[in-house]
Amino acid sequence: MEQSKVKGIPYGVANFEQLRNENLYYVDKTMYLPLLENMSNYLFLIRPRRFGKSVFVSMMRDYYDIAKAERFDTLFNGLWIKEHPTPLKNAFQVIYFDFSLAGAGMERLEYTFNDYCCTELDSFIKQYKTYYDDTTFQNVLAEKDAASKLRIINAEARRKKYPLYLIIDEYDNFTNVILSEGGKEMFRNLTHASGFYREYFKIFKAMFSRVFLIGVSPVTLDDLSSGYNIDWNISQAPEFNHMLGFSESDVCTMFHYYQDNGKLRADADIEAMMAEMKPWYNNYCFAKQCLNDDRLYNCDMVYYYLRHQVLYGCPPDEMVDKNIRTDYKKLKMLADIDRGNQRENRMSVIEEIAATGSVIMSLKTSFPAEYVTDDNNFRSLLYYYGLLTMESSYGSMMKMVIPNNCVKEQYWSFMRDYYNRSFKIDSIPMEMEMMRMALEGEWQPFIERIAVAYRENSSVRDSILGEHNLQGFFKAYLALNSLYLVEPEVELNYGFSDFLLLPDKARYPETAHSYIMELKYVKPTASDSEVEAKSKEAEEQLQKYCADRVVKRLCMNTRLHLLKIVFRGAEMKICAETCSTDIR
Repeated sequence: MEQSKVKGIPYGVANFEQLRNENLYYVDKTMYLPLLENMSNYLFLIRPRRFGKSVFVSMMRDYYDIAKAERFDTLFNGLWIKEHPTPLKNAFQVIYFDFSLAGAGMERLEYTFNDYCCTELDSFIKQYKTYYDDTTFQNVLAEKDAASKLRIINAEARRKKYPLYLIIDEYDNFTNVILSEGGKEMFRNLTHASGFYREYFKIFKAMFSRVFLIGVSPVTLDDLSSGYNIDWNISQAPEFNHMLGFSESDVCTMFHYYQDNGKLRADADIEAMMAEMKPWYNNYCFAKQCLNDDRLYNCDMVYYYLRHQVLYGCPPDEMVDKNIRTDYKKLKMLADIDRGNQRENRMSVIEEIAATGSVIMSLKTSFPAEYVTDDNNFRSLLYYYGLLTMESSYGSMMKMVIPNNCVKEQYWSFMRDYYNRSFKIDSIPMEMEMMRMALEGEWQPFIERIAVAYRENSSVRDSILGEHNLQGFFKAYLALNSLYLVEPEVELNYGFSDFLLLPDKARYPETAHSYIMELKYVKPTASDSEVEAKSKEAEEQLQKYCADRVVKRLCMNTRLHLLKIVFRGAEMKICAETCSTDIR
């Protein structure tokens, strides 16, 4: 294939027609269209950000739009649906809203929403001008109220028996912004009784033959449900688990395509690339029945990594795209919702998850905004935002885990900011000490700096005391060093190490030292003998862990240090190296 005809990488592109017109790579998801049609006429789907939602609904728009009928072969050539069209292909006039574009200016809330909807409805009537008489056309354009525009369109479409399809991308964005900035009371006024947002959904219910809404949280869904009496939430339906995101096969096929067409080096090791990406971008599951199926990759992060490999012939120095790094602000938004007296409870949940990497919970499929801060509802929001994912069943509940290293970094960034509110920690000398720890084996200054910071933090925040909080604190600052992959709670010789600092040899071959840390905590009132007992326990565990073949393989060509660290309350009482050995 000629280089000029090799498909481009659609990094940052969310429009299906643009993808096809500009010959960009597209992972075919069109085989899900018949499945959607066979469900209900009214559907909700919830997925985290950066999972290809916008591309998917853009594809749906082009498939069902009667105005795109003449371009069907061009737009869908080579895709599954081209050879398996459904009876509803190009059968609708489509009204398409992207509510992430409906500015949520708090002072002019209703005005900005109405203004956005008016613009889109004007575009609709211009798109389908030939289907309506001039009076209807002019009346829609002249009307300044979006709800009135909808009613005019609805009346004429019903009279002429035109089926209408409503597709809304980011249907919950508008209200999520309000929930975080304005609080539960403003949100309730918007979505209850005669709130203008709810009034729109009453019109939608009566007006459209089919509706597809997609977003990131179930809060709006529940508050609108009585006005929009639809129960077809397919977010946990197993048949749609793989509809968004990339499977292992999708990613492998994509990378081989670029290698076969000369965009990746001929000697590039695709299997090694997959192994490198997996702990960072993979591991999402959205249906209980699919727990044993292949896990899903975050689409945007795969494109980010591939783009770097194509441009520079090597992986990116930073495995997390800078555009993703800012997503940790979602945690702040969730923690600060309504800023009520339950904030500390929410922070305790986040600290526990950051420290242990998991939580047991009952997943709520929807809940009203007024109950968003309830414990299980808040934990469920973390799942919907992609900050947790399903790992396994736990009786009638679910064990949820942090999906991957990309999300772990979001937790750790958030926790560092949270700790800094109590006691400011200068990260620059800490990073330099971590470098010396990795390159020269000088580990004491770094550990001592964390211990001092933990003690000072604890003097301000009594709640920080406890084993989980201690682990979370260490983890947040260990993660500052990009030379290591910080793996907490790794199973070694039938036990779990607290921290295994794996050298990232692929990027930093000069890293000469690796570490296993066993972190122990006793209460502030514990005796010296209890401290010593914990120290002995840590030493025994370290000896067992270092003999594990996994450690020897992962820490090859480094000097492995075994560190035992014991805290009594906020004070570090023991910090010692039990031994160190060269792994060859």
